[in-house]
Amino acid sequence: MVERTARPALLLWYLLALPTVADAGDGGSDADDNWGQWRGPLATGVAPRADPPIEWSEDENVRWKLATPGVGHSTPIVWGDRIFLTAAVPVGDALPPLPETAPGAHDNSPVTHREAFVVLAIGRSEGEVLWQRTLREAVPHESAHVTGSYASNSPVTDGELVYAFFGSRGLYALDMDGAVVWALDLGEMQTKHAHGEGSSPVLYGDTLVVNWDHEGDSFVVALDKRTGKERWRRERDEVTSWATPIVVEHDGKRQLIVSGSQRVRAYYLATGETLWECGGLSRNVVASPVAGGGMVFAGSSYDRQALLAIRIAGARGDISRAEQVVWTRRRGTPYVPSPLLYEDTLYFLHHYQAILSRVEAATGDEPEKPLRLAGIRDVYASPVAASGRVYVVGRNGTTIVLRHGDSKILARNHLEDTFDASPALIGQDLILRGERFLYCIAAE
Repeated sequence: MVERTARPALLLWYLLALPTVADAGDGGSDADDNWGQWRGPLATGVAPRADPPIEWSEDENVRWKLATPGVGHSTPIVWGDRIFLTAAVPVGDALPPLPETAPGAHDNSPVTHREAFVVLAIGRSEGEVLWQRTLREAVPHESAHVTGSYASNSPVTDGELVYAFFGSRGLYALDMDGAVVWALDLGEMQTKHAHGEGSSPVLYGDTLVVNWDHEGDSFVVALDKRTGKERWRRERDEVTSWATPIVVEHDGKRQLIVSGSQRVRAYYLATGETLWECGGLSRNVVASPVAGGGMVFAGSSYDRQALLAIRIAGARGDISRAEQVVWTRRRGTPYVPSPLLYEDTLYFLHHYQAILSRVEAATGDEPEKPLRLAGIRDVYASPVAASGRVYVVGRNGTTIVLRHGDSKILARNHLEDTFDASPALIGQDLILRGERFLYCIAAE
């Protein structure tokens, strides 16, 4: 069911184009040609200049396949001919299982080893490891969900520095050759049920932002990207969330938008001042928001289902019951995978099941019933899109490619691996990270 407080015409959608691209400063013109951050150059899941293959298998259209060290569910990021990857690699002898101390912990993997937290640079053309840097070794202070990893926060780059975030194990800025420029320890997270960490940093202009929602004192902090020096910090009345913030521009001002279990909040990027906030999501927010057409879309689906479509124009203070909440949805909403905003269409999966909904972003209208994606069951990776196609990657190694606009299935492709990380699209390449291998899919 879609509930509306307003019904803007579809024409208004195009007139209110809202840039969400991560401004890369002097190299900003290159951002659309790369996949430098979680959810791509527009932070929507779309690669505006990519044209990846439609069909592949282990024997077709695989340019290269690289065995990767350790475990990580972070998205590979790509700048030019370099792919950057983070991982947690067990080192040394096995440890006696550490006792679980988090309230309500369940379905967790015990801490069994000391972990090395590493960043790799991989040549995109040939798939060779250009360098590998261990940034820290530590015994994790808490466990993670059985389907999680200790390297789930995706890195980000502007082509000058690479920012690798390992949560409780630190934030690191490296140059393109792997030398550490600066490092910052933000403390230890205490996540809900000890299910692990996952929010990624966001980079806009010369500001790097980290959201730190957990079971302790939560905050959001803005840093100078070149030095790591703190610009501002704001306390947050929030518990654990895993969503990555986004930055949008409206009326010439940059807003940092963060989804949380209590509120979706917008802060002025320059000062950290709270501009507006909106309640209505459920607990355990994992999916990141997306923005476009003058609107922000935020969803969750843990103990109840919620999806909010918020118009930024006129948003001030608490807008929970204001006309800025253009439409809401209480069924079929996303939990783990983040929504995909492609042109005037919002795509999202039900919880983490392979049931795909397609709605008009401006109105919430649904032109067709949700589509069950036969051949896959569970989906943790967020859907991506390019060249009029939508790509949905299942945990079982099957990717379904659909035509944008009518959801016609164009192909079902299978690889012999398990996929939790979201894919990256760049040029004619599709970069897929499995539990054991990193794949470069490209037309032969």
